[in-house]
Formats: sequence, structure tokens, C-alpha cells
Amino acid sequence: MLRLFCSIFLLGYCLTAHAMYGLQPKQVANNTWVLEGSTDNFSNENGGNIVNIAFIVTDVEVILIDSGPSFAYGRELATAIAKITDKPVGRILLTHHHPDHMLGSQAFPGARIAALAETAQLMQDEGDAMAENMYRMVGDRMRGTEVVMPDTLLEAGLLELDNYRLQLLQLRGHTNADLAVFDPQTGVLFAGDLVFYQRAVSTAHTPSIATWLEDIETLAALPWKVIIPGHGPVARNDAPLQQMRDYLGWLDQLLTTAAAQGDDMNNIMRTPIPKRFADINLTEYELVRTVNHLYPAYEKAYWQQLSE
Repeated sequence: MLRLFCSIFLLGYCLTAHAMYGLQPKQVANNTWVLEGSTDNFSNENGGNIVNIAFIVTDVEVILIDSGPSFAYGRELATAIAKITDKPVGRILLTHHHPDHMLGSQAFPGARIAALAETAQLMQDEGDAMAENMYRMVGDRMRGTEVVMPDTLLEAGLLELDNYRLQLLQLRGHTNADLAVFDPQTGVLFAGDLVFYQRAVSTAHTPSIATWLEDIETLAALPWKVIIPGHGPVARNDAPLQQMRDYLGWLDQLLTTAAAQGDDMNNIMRTPIPKRFADINLTEYELVRTVNHLYPAYEKAYWQQLSE
């Protein structure tokens, strides 16, 4: 009897674990679906599901834009896709190397995994360490998760996959190796983490805010109809781009002024968040991180300017 009880318990646990994310794809265009994650930080409760993952169903296959934060997420994603179409996931386009965007690829062994060459190198250099850090932040839902390297390298320009065309943009603002994907058939812009909406930006690998602002203008110039940010709600207007301009511009001015005044990092971290950003999640948390990430470069630039 005890053995039977244990077997039933384990079966129930496995079934629960298989559907632990509760993924519900939402259709945003004729052939395009999105799974919106939380705008919170990584936690055991959300299992790392803080990211937007999208997929396109073509006449031949499914094209997946990023794959999620874990093997368990990827398996549940595969199940969710199978409820919509019987076409296989044939391609995974990774927008960048951060773990919440690429650690679900293991669940799609038959798919070609494609990324920018620079992204592949960053995955090679940092992927295992990022996966280990996810284990510490997220816990058991990361079990069995391993980094799967891209087998295809992408370049900016037109990508034709089985007569389905996508425009690829190679940008730099978020990680110095960022892929944005525009679908001219539907007008959907898969912005990756170049666009955060209603969630404060993460700047751990940002080369400069100026570079990121240039990328926003590049995206804004596309004939998009729908914007899928890397984090935050899908939009059919330019609110995400306007918010990015405003928020990044505020950060840039804050750090520039602080450097000119010789301000201390700890003081900058305590800067009150402007009321217009009150609805953006994690602003105080990310401000502390951004000051650590970027302020030394602002100080260096200011003193170099004085010495010229």
C-alpha cells in the first residue's frame, strides 16, 4: 500500500511539474503568438518566467523567437505550441545570450538554433555561469537545464525560411549583441530586450545608454504594427518606445550630472524615482544595478573631457 501511495504521489508530482508555468499563448497576429512573462525579478515563485517568448507558424514549421528560462519551461512551451499547430518547431532565433531567453532550447532537439555570432560567443563564455546562477535564484524548476549552443550563425538582413521572410537587425544597446526581428508579413516587431515596457531596464551588459537610444530610433523607423518587448505587455502603439526614450534619457542625464558634480555612487542609488515612472516595475532595484554597471564610465568620460 505504501509503495502504491508513493507511486501515485510521484506521478502527481511529475504531472504538476510538467505544467508548472501555466503557459497560455496569446495570438497577436494572423500567425503569431506570444507568451507574456511576469515583470518581476527572478524568483522561486515564478521559476524565471519573466520573459516574453513568441512564435510564428508558417506553412512549413514553427519559428520560435527565444526559448525561455529553463528546460521545464521549454517542455511546457512545446506542449502549448502543439495545442495550436501540428507543425514542428524548426527554428529558434535567439535574440541575445541572457539565460531567461535561451535556456529552454534543450526541449526542442529537432530545431535549428540560430543567433548572432557575437551572441554565440557570449553564450560560450558566460552561458554555463548564467545557468548556474539561475539555479541559485530559481531553484528546482531549473533541474536538468543545460546550455545548448547555436548551430547556425545569423547576420543582419533578409532571412528567408521556407519562403517565409524575416528582417533581422543586429543592434547593440542591451548586451552589445542584440538581435531584433521584424516580420514584414504581419508588421510584428520582436524587439527582444532592446525594449522593456512597464519594467525597468537591465543594464548588466549595456555598452552605453547612448547606443541603446540609437537602437530605439532604428526600431521606431520600421513599419511595425505590433511591438513585442522582451519584458512587459505587447503594444500596438509607440508607448513602449516613448517610455524607453524617456527612461533611458533620465538615466543618462542623472549619471552625467552626478559625474560632473563628483557625486558618490551610494547617493545616486538613493535618487527618488520620478513620478512619471511610478508604474514601471523594479525601478529602484534596477537603478542600484545601473549605477554599479554604468557610473564608472560616466566618471571616466567626464575627467577625460576635462583633460582635453
